Amino acid sequence: MTSPFTPSSRPAAEGAGRVPSRGSGRKKWLLIQPRSNTSMMVDSRRVSMPLNLVMVATLAGEVFDVDFIDERLGDSVPEDFSRYDVVAITSRTLNATKAYAIADTAKSQGRTVLLGGVHPTMSLDEACRHATSVIYGEIESVWPELCRDIMAGRMQPVYRAEALRPMNAMARPDFSYALQSRNSRRYSNRIPVLATKGCPVGCSFCTTPTIYGKNYRYRDIELVLDEMRYHQDRLGRESVHFSFMDDNISFRPAYFKELLSHMGRLGIRWNANISMNFLHDPEIAELAAWSGCDLMSIGFESLNPETLKSVHKGSNRLENYSCVVDNLHMHGIAIQGYFMFGFDNDSAESFQLTYDFIMDNRIDFPVFSLVTPFPGTPYFEEMKPRLRHMDWDKYDTYHYMFEPKGLGTGQFLDHFVKVQKEVYKGRAIARRMKGKPLNWVWLANLQMNRFTRSLKPSIYL
Repeated sequence: MTSPFTPSSRPAAEGAGRVPSRGSGRKKWLLIQPRSNTSMMVDSRRVSMPLNLVMVATLAGEVFDVDFIDERLGDSVPEDFSRYDVVAITSRTLNATKAYAIADTAKSQGRTVLLGGVHPTMSLDEACRHATSVIYGEIESVWPELCRDIMAGRMQPVYRAEALRPMNAMARPDFSYALQSRNSRRYSNRIPVLATKGCPVGCSFCTTPTIYGKNYRYRDIELVLDEMRYHQDRLGRESVHFSFMDDNISFRPAYFKELLSHMGRLGIRWNANISMNFLHDPEIAELAAWSGCDLMSIGFESLNPETLKSVHKGSNRLENYSCVVDNLHMHGIAIQGYFMFGFDNDSAESFQLTYDFIMDNRIDFPVFSLVTPFPGTPYFEEMKPRLRHMDWDKYDTYHYMFEPKGLGTGQFLDHFVKVQKEVYKGRAIARRMKGKPLNWVWLANLQMNRFTRSLKPSIYL
């Protein structure tokens, strides 16, 4: 069977802006996706194609020679960077330490070092100490200027766009750069795609509002459909599975509905992260199922209304939770539900309420995390005096960052371990998944059953 990521001829990077024409001596780039040092299962098994770094490769490849390394696959980062003119590294908070170490080595060897991604954007001053230049936010909006400066050899410390470019100018991602790795089979078979960017909801713990502000942009629907058809033609089959990487694809319901009404004619399957602010409407669930949706990832976060209010999660209304679940399940859509613990309003009752909600509503794939104030967010500034450490390796949403006011450390972590073990016991899985299709969601539950058996409070410290 052909892999969803089988290399193909590279498409032109449309809309890249005016950049210098190709010369005979093309500079050489190395793009690096670092793995994390976390002790949890963040980079284990299959990993998602790093769409943002692929977009960098797509743009840079029109003017420069590009090599691509994804450490999460098992690719090795060289110790000697002398073959390269530019070393560009993407970073989240949980792999920032690793990204900085690579950057420091490359910089010490006289390379032009670019740092981009969420963490360098949110921790700009820190990142600048390790790089020649830091890309603030998305590279597409600064690409013409950045490209000219690299060609000329005169770099600015920070590249930050005065205005974000329209998404219609975004080039179609060229996955062939990432697929050069002999380990590329470790990528998920779900093809990443973007229809929108941004989320104006403004949760205080989220990095998106800082990066994009209140902007919400979207591509013309026909461009999204064209990209999907391209992959169907490339793979020679209709049943391709896409994963929307949007922050909040449903923020504009009219756009979302229209997109789904066209996707339903393609015969694809898809999943997405989605806000629950209008999923109580049965029409949405019906349309999503008809268009090929088999999973929605929803941030329920908490069953405590005061907690939701304190983090400005206004889109979550507790009175709609069960209705949303019923609507999706009625149409055969599985739910990956995210639940966070560690807020000051949490108590022993919070864990019981969450367990009861998950079991009563038969949430297909519950995901539990610890509240993590990420640098650059309002919540980080609020909680900074109470943080246990600034060890970025542990900013993975699975390590204990501070003691909530309602529970001591030992009691809190005991409850956190217990709720996971209870939800993933064999009989609990059977109850939640009874009558549901035997697919990867069942497999994920069985894997979590094995994983949670060995959980101890100490691993979260």
